[in-house]
Formats: sequence, C-alpha cells, structure tokens
Amino acid sequence: GALQEPPKAQLQSLINLYSQGQYRKLHNKILQLLKKFPNSTNLYNIIGASNQQQGKLEEAIEAYKKALSIKPDLAEANNNMGITLRKQGRLEQAIEAYRKALSIKPDYAEASKNMGNALKEEGKLEEAIAAYTQAIAIKPDYAEAYFNMGNTLKIQGKLEEAIEAYSKAIASEPDYAEACKNMGNTLIGIMFTKPNRDIQKAIVEVLDNGTFVRPSDIAKATISLLKLEPTLHKHLQLGFDEIKQNFLDIISDLSELSLLLKLMSICPLPDLGLENLFRKLRASLLLSISDITSSPELLNFQSALALQCFTNEYIYSHTEEEEKILQSLSARVRKTLKCNEQPSPQSILCLASYKALNKYDWYMLLAISDQIKDVVARQIEQPNQEKKLKRSLPVLVEITDKVSSEVRAQYEESPYPRWVNLGLALQPMTISEVVDVIGLKLHDNKVTGVKKPEILVAGCGTGQHSIEAASRFKDSKVLAIDLSLSSLSYAKRKSEELDIKNMDYMQADILDLAKLERQFDIIESAGVLHHMDDPMAGWKVLTYCLKPGGLIKIGLYSEIARQHIVEMKQEISNASIGSSDAAIKSFRATVITSDQNHHKKILDSGDFYSMSTLRDLLFHVQEHRFTIPKIKDHLDKLGLKFCGFETKQIVSHFTRTYKAKDDPYDLDKWQSYEEANPRAFDGMYQFWCQKVDRD
Repeated sequence: GALQEPPKAQLQSLINLYSQGQYRKLHNKILQLLKKFPNSTNLYNIIGASNQQQGKLEEAIEAYKKALSIKPDLAEANNNMGITLRKQGRLEQAIEAYRKALSIKPDYAEASKNMGNALKEEGKLEEAIAAYTQAIAIKPDYAEAYFNMGNTLKIQGKLEEAIEAYSKAIASEPDYAEACKNMGNTLIGIMFTKPNRDIQKAIVEVLDNGTFVRPSDIAKATISLLKLEPTLHKHLQLGFDEIKQNFLDIISDLSELSLLLKLMSICPLPDLGLENLFRKLRASLLLSISDITSSPELLNFQSALALQCFTNEYIYSHTEEEEKILQSLSARVRKTLKCNEQPSPQSILCLASYKALNKYDWYMLLAISDQIKDVVARQIEQPNQEKKLKRSLPVLVEITDKVSSEVRAQYEESPYPRWVNLGLALQPMTISEVVDVIGLKLHDNKVTGVKKPEILVAGCGTGQHSIEAASRFKDSKVLAIDLSLSSLSYAKRKSEELDIKNMDYMQADILDLAKLERQFDIIESAGVLHHMDDPMAGWKVLTYCLKPGGLIKIGLYSEIARQHIVEMKQEISNASIGSSDAAIKSFRATVITSDQNHHKKILDSGDFYSMSTLRDLLFHVQEHRFTIPKIKDHLDKLGLKFCGFETKQIVSHFTRTYKAKDDPYDLDKWQSYEEANPRAFDGMYQFWCQKVDRD
C-alpha cells in the first residue's frame, strides 16, 4: 500500500513554518505534498490549524473533516475541530468534538481543559470545573487548567477557592502573568479564614513582579492571611516587657514569613496590631543595639522594618527615651565615620527605621554593603535622583492662585503617596476595548476611532495614576501635570524605572491649562478638583481642553461617605491642632485609643497608616465634597454626559438591585443607591463622562 504520511523531518519543517506564521509558504508546500500523500491526516490537521490561526474558520473545519473522514479516531483533529467551533460560538458542537477526542484518548488533558472552557462559556460552571479537575488529574502541574478553574470559581463568587486555584497555576508556572494579575485582582477586599502557605508563596510572586497590582489594594487581604500563622498570632498578643526580653527570637520567627517582609518593604501596613508589634521591636532593637550580634535574619528584618517606616513616612510614634538614645547613636556613627571606619549595619538600619538616612548629615560617608543596599537605594539614592530630575522639569507658567500655592506647598513638603509597586495593564487596549471593559455608555462613538489618543492627566501626584493611564491606552501619548515639583520628580523617576516612554511631565495649575493651547482625546483628573478654591472653575478649564466627543474621568469626594471625616476635621479645627508632623502624630495617637464610633471608622482607612496620606485625609488645606445631584447639575452646565462609574466592585454591587440595562447610567438611581449604602463611595466617586455638542 502507498505510504500514508510524509517522513518525520518533512512534517517538522511544516510545523516550523506554522510556528513562524509563514502560512502562505506552508500552504504551497502542503499542496505539493498532498499529491504524493493524499491520505495524510497530519497534512490536513496542519492546514486546519493554520487556517484557524488566520481566522479562516470554515476552511479550518473543512480540513479537519477531511482528516477525520480518512481516520475517524484521530483525537488531535477532534480537539482542533472543537477549538475552531468554539471560536465560531458553536459551543454545543465544540463540546461534542472534545467528547469525541476524549473517548478516543481518555488521558488527553488539553481536550479536557478545552472542554472546560466551552462549558464555562455556556454558563455550565459546575461541569466546567469537573472538566478542569479531570485535566489536572491527568496532568497535575497543568497551569492553564488551574488558571481557567480560578476564573470559573471567581464567577461563582468562590473567591478563596479561586485564589487557591490561581496560586497552583503560579506554583507550576511562576511567570504566568495572567494568573498573577487575576490573583492580584481577586485578593482585593477579601478576608482569609484559614492559613495557607502556598497562597503566601504565590502572593510573593505576584508582588515580586512589581506591576501586577497595587500592594496597598491587597494589603488587608494579605495581612488577614499572615495573621492566621500561629507564630505571628502569638507574638501579636505580647506586651512590651515580653517583647523586650525575647525580641531576637521573635524577629527570627518573623523573618521566616517572607511574605510579611516583602509587604513591609513595599507598602504601609494598615493594621494596628502589626504597628504595635513593629514599634515595640524597633524600640527593643534600639535599646540594646550595642549588645546584639548581627545575623542574616536580623539584618533582613531590620531592612524590611526600615523600609516600612520610610514608606509610611515615620508615622509610628516614639518615646523621649528613644529620642535620647537615637541622638547618641547618631553621634557615635558620625564619630566612627569621621575616623574612616564603617559603623555596624545593624546600627545604620536601626537609625534608618526612625528617620531617613538622607536626613543625617553624615550619610555621604557611608559605604554601601549588601546588608544596607536596599535601604540606601530607597532612602538616599532615589531621593537624590529626584532632586536631579526636579531641575529638568518644564514649567507651564508660574503658579499664582492663592489656594493652588498653599496646596502646592503641602505636596512639595509631603509628596503623596510614597509607593513602590503598581498595577499595569498586561496589554495596552484601544479606546473601544477600554470602554467595553469598564462598561461605559457612549453618546457619540467618534472617539473609539481615535488610533493614537492624546491624554492629559491633571493632578498626577507621584505618578501611579499617570503611569497606569499610559500603560492602559494603546499608542497613547500622555501629558501629566501637577502643582508639586517634588511629586512630579517622584513620578518621573518611577516612569524611567519602569521604562514608560509615552509620558511627559510638566508643572502646571489646572487654572492655567488654556495657555497650553492644546486639546485632548481623554482627560483624567481624580482627587484633584475638590482641593481647588473653586472646583467648578477647574472643571470648566478641563472641559475646554477636551476635544468634542472626548472622554473625561473625574474623581470627587462624597459628602455622604465622608461624614465621619467631616466630624474629625471639625474636631481638629476646634482644638486648633496644627498640621506639623508632631501634631498629626499626637492626634493620631488619641484616635487609636478612642472608643468613639467615627474614630473607629477611620482606622479602616488605608490612608490612616502613612503620614502624607493621613495629612491628605484629615489635615488638607482645602477640601470640597459633592453629592450626586450636585454632580448631575455640574455635568448639565458643562455640556458633559454621564457614561458610567469606573469602580468595578461598586458597579457589580449596584446591579444586584438595579437590574435594567440602562440603570448604571442613571444618576437618579445612583442617588437612591448611595442613600441606601452611605459608605459605598468611601474612596471617592470615580466616573467617566463625554463632551457632547449641544443641540
């Protein structure tokens, strides 16, 4: 009988062309080979796959049918047929094809996983999970099956199980970006109920990457998981005397929790129990700094602690006794350095946990050893780099508005917030993809045709917002402005570190933006207008700088959600508490021990746990608050149409009650929703609108 299949080497060269995407060349070769091997199922299978890659789905199905007519028990062709049918949305038939593949080859893990995907799309979630479970039983380290299982569990609202599935995907494949990203997003707002070391390991992977999620967004979830660790749980119960006696043992226990050290080093920890423990450990270290011998665990912990205190801008209070010892320790270090010797790394890290190293007059004389290099980078090198960048930043015009100048002074002194990691889009998206993802309702679709959007971020602070915008929109060019040069230089340093090329920074006041003589496709301004003397004047200027049909995202404080903050601002003003660091710390200490309800509420806010965010929250020089009817009124006056809220969690909670298709775009419905859920907009209202031509 004639040979059925071409030789292995020939098939391999075809597969190479396929993986290089050289489809035309591939087709010509296969047509030649089919003359000699008219019954080759492999050739038809490869044609099918290449047609499918090019989106020629009908041709792909024809090719698979041909292969199966020659040899019906070909599992691969059935599986590929399923993939193509699913792409066409023919889910029933796709599932049938996968079933056939599995009846021929029961241990075909990929077909099981594919079947799970089709079942998930059909909304048969339990069956989908069964299919993924089967795929994993065949292939225990099947990252993709775990990932899809996580997505399915998430749809079912089984968040802790979803996180467990993602963590298994990450354990099998540590650089699995989609799994890390989805895991990061699923952690937001969750509280763990049982300890799990594997999930801890996966969160470390997520955080190590640096661009999957804002650590502050998952800090509470992560801390809830860590506090289920018996050792940490035990140490959190201890009084100061017990800690003082055993602090080296406690530190050695804590340094085994690599997730704890990781989180300490990149974001403020919003937890009073941990704050207490760290404050007592910091004092114990200081009190016996001349008697302790260093060890790798000790230095690791000290480094994480110094980074924690730097990131929360030294918000922890300390006693006069500690202050005295600090003075003499600093004097000893100065003397050692003057004699051309280097002080011990533990004494440097001890000082760095009370005050940034660049604030000591001897820091230039430090030799950078491995033990202190992370702290030196964050507390000396990066601030120095920012000083240099500051000199090169362009300025639109000198800032003259009185309130703008006061706000600027606050942020020059205290750039807000200090951050290390953030959440970037895995793939930049077109405007219409972003509109779909957020679920916005456009009133004019012209803007979705813009290929290279010009974006203005008005009030970019230290750059998290502007860098996220630059990574979110495909082929965009972003101009980010702020009043504060300190904030801008921080933002510029981070943009360079992350290699973000489509960004320009400029010092400018929103009130002066008309002088740019430029209009933008998209403008984002979150948390800015409510700090202006007249928010409406600023909003008017931004609308003027927006192209007709353009989109603008605004973030404003809610009057209803901030009632407890209004009450506290009143207390602060009645008691004439100043806004110096010392005054803020002493007020904070009274709030921590208070049992008044509105004081307790503020402890839930992540902003309570670092200096610049707390100053922003309670001691801002200027603040306005809004209600939904007031926003509605402003939009009418400005010729803007409401397109929807940005915050996913809030919108999905809203749609449980308000089920009609257009409800999410109806501000009157949102008004009733907020009255029923007064804390919904705790952060702020963040919403999109569109500039429409007035008829």
